[in-house]
Amino acid sequence: MSEEVTTRPDTPPVERRARVPEPTDRRFGEEGGRLSYGSYLRLAQLLSAQVPESDPPAHDELLFITIHQVYELWFQLLLHELGTARDDMLAGETYRPRLLLQRAHVIEKVLIEQIPVLETMTPQDFLIFRAELAPASGFQSVQFRELEFLSGAKDERYVERLHDASPEERSRLQRRLAEPTLWDGFCAVLSAHGLDVDTERELRESLLAISRDRSAYGDLWDVAEALLTHDELAAAWRSRHVTMVERQIGTKSGTGGSTGAPYLRSRLGLHYYPLLWELRTWL
Repeated sequence: MSEEVTTRPDTPPVERRARVPEPTDRRFGEEGGRLSYGSYLRLAQLLSAQVPESDPPAHDELLFITIHQVYELWFQLLLHELGTARDDMLAGETYRPRLLLQRAHVIEKVLIEQIPVLETMTPQDFLIFRAELAPASGFQSVQFRELEFLSGAKDERYVERLHDASPEERSRLQRRLAEPTLWDGFCAVLSAHGLDVDTERELRESLLAISRDRSAYGDLWDVAEALLTHDELAAAWRSRHVTMVERQIGTKSGTGGSTGAPYLRSRLGLHYYPLLWELRTWL
């Protein structure tokens, strides 16, 4: 009697698969060897840039340096994002500017949230090394002035007062003074949609039109609101910043020679886009 070979019905058939050859130009994984985490981020250079001026180094000076260097990195990214949003609006686009402005809002909230980290330093500990900083001052931040100029708050006097700025930094500020602002980009978008922006009266009427007919001008209204949020968050940072300064040094003069907190308080009423704020009254 011959034996029958049976196969269970639930047993899948054996598949013969062709062997896939290993790639010879692999770019990912350690076999690639093109970049490492540290080399891509330039960590050796980045982490060697925190050099205290005090001798012996005051413990909290590393905190102070790190916070301000991180601010400058965020400023650089904000200039990148807001500059692109401005350029896109000048070209009549509204979609990407909204996305980039929303990203800027998140970054600006991070800038505000960094201030409590600096406030973990007591006034007494700051005084240990504060004298070593003079005449350096946050007033001299070229990127911060670039952000203000790009946002619409252009003031040539700041360029004149930055005596320690390099020729390249002065050139950047002069370029920002000459180039269009975010508001110029927004007006270009309004014009591209057939709205009048030649005079302030026409611009007011156009703003009222988009606010009263959001079904037709929803994208323009969203851009306007995104600009207003950018303005509001910048104001929130200035307010939070001056409170931190008063907590640290009271009404002492700034290390760069400014009046310190009184000067900062004089900037609290700054609005990049006053017409968008006034729009609330016209509605």
